[in-house]
Amino acid sequence: MDPSSSGSGGNSLPSVGPDGQKRRVCYYYDPDVGNYYYGQGHPMKPHRIRMTHSLLARYGLLNQMHVYRPSLASQRDLCRFHADDYIKFLRSVTPDTQQEQTRLLKRFNVGEDCPVFDGLYSFCQTYAGASVGGAFRLNHGHDIAINWSGGLHHAKKSEASGYCYVNDIVLAILELLKYHERVLYVDIDIHHGDGVEEAFYTTDRVMTVSFHKFGDYFPGTGDIRDIGHSKGKYYSLNAPLDDGIDDESYQSLFKPIMSKVMEVFRPGAVVLQCGADSLSGDRLGCFNLSIRGHAECVRYMRSFNVPLLLLGGGGYTIRNVARCWCYETGVALGQELEDKMPANEYYGYFAPYYTLHVTPSNMENKNTRHQLDDIRSKLLDNLRKLQHAPSVQFQERVPDTEVPDPDKDQDDPDERHDPDSDTEVDDNKAVEASARRSILGMKVKREFGENDTKVQVGMEVKREFGGENDTKVQVGMKVKRKFGENDTKVQDGGRVASEHRVLEPKAEDNGFSIQAPGNGCR
Repeated sequence: MDPSSSGSGGNSLPSVGPDGQKRRVCYYYDPDVGNYYYGQGHPMKPHRIRMTHSLLARYGLLNQMHVYRPSLASQRDLCRFHADDYIKFLRSVTPDTQQEQTRLLKRFNVGEDCPVFDGLYSFCQTYAGASVGGAFRLNHGHDIAINWSGGLHHAKKSEASGYCYVNDIVLAILELLKYHERVLYVDIDIHHGDGVEEAFYTTDRVMTVSFHKFGDYFPGTGDIRDIGHSKGKYYSLNAPLDDGIDDESYQSLFKPIMSKVMEVFRPGAVVLQCGADSLSGDRLGCFNLSIRGHAECVRYMRSFNVPLLLLGGGGYTIRNVARCWCYETGVALGQELEDKMPANEYYGYFAPYYTLHVTPSNMENKNTRHQLDDIRSKLLDNLRKLQHAPSVQFQERVPDTEVPDPDKDQDDPDERHDPDSDTEVDDNKAVEASARRSILGMKVKREFGENDTKVQVGMEVKREFGGENDTKVQVGMKVKRKFGENDTKVQDGGRVASEHRVLEPKAEDNGFSIQAPGNGCR
């Protein structure tokens, strides 16, 4: 069933002006994500996702989107990019056992910046599952998918980095590449998107564009001279910026560069990492963007009418992170939100003004007009060296899940959301939809379970959802899938359904192999 065929959920209101076109928007949120805790004094606080969700509810935005609770990414899903031994380590390490694994902690860069905390692996499964689920939805008819818990762009194939453990962005791009010849990645976090750039440094099917603070600043990569390697030469663009950049200066780079990128590269889908640490007043940042200036990047990329995946990222002044991502959800929906903030569970965080927008500071903008002109000129020159969008040799598309049939909206739209609660989880209603797809002409049904099951041709296997391992199957078998208690649906006022996917290929099946650049991105 077309997800927009019943009720109004997911059909955004039209924008004002020439971009007045409705969008089918879906939003991923797990009500448990705010419970994860990096530790006392750590700047990364998943609680900001819950604060954002509360604002979305109070502004009435959940009623205008399809709201999904993500399924957990399996070990097999995560290993489509990450090394098996690294994921095995994340799965097994706990605060109680980490002292017994000091060698592995050092090997995988897990420690101070990327600490071991309770539920670490489940946290990774949750935010990665949401990003891949969003990509899946874009492949099957949605225009915009949102996962504010994702966007952890520093994680490497075999290493945690910069508060990031699993690179959900790379996994989502791999999902998009099943249907799109070219995918564009854009990063407006204050930190360079090094993990994503490194993953796709040698391919021309993914272009990465990053606008970031450069110099004596983490992660230290993203020089304007880093342009890609081999087939990926000129498919990595880096805009290195200095302290204090404001809205006007930022857009003087962003819009002309992104306009040329869209013209030359012609992506089939766009992934936009909306790290909010580039906002004025961020605890770890040094830029001076307003929320409107930051959101203008979302508005501009939305205007190209290309499937768009919006992800979170950095952001350490959490009241401003929630403000920003709430406002940008409104932009995705074509809504201009009232500045006066409605009462919400976290109202005290937004004192003393209780407004959605905050005034940027008067800090010095160290980015001179000459420097900005030079950056723009060099990046546009690199783009001119790309004669045309790359083509992909014809091959059979990787099999994928058919779009499941979501439940219809409730008849009474006023009952879609409980104003006294962020989210209502219904654990009693089983989801009857099953996932079906064709693999080399066979029908596959799965029921998720707890253990790996290897089956021979013609066997029938049932698995209960929620297991951490995958089923290994032989061609010609039939597997049935039934949803269990972990595949609950979320009722947040919008269209509701559980997200589920089935067996998918590794990155190599997409027509290229992922590898780090030969000249060494850190």
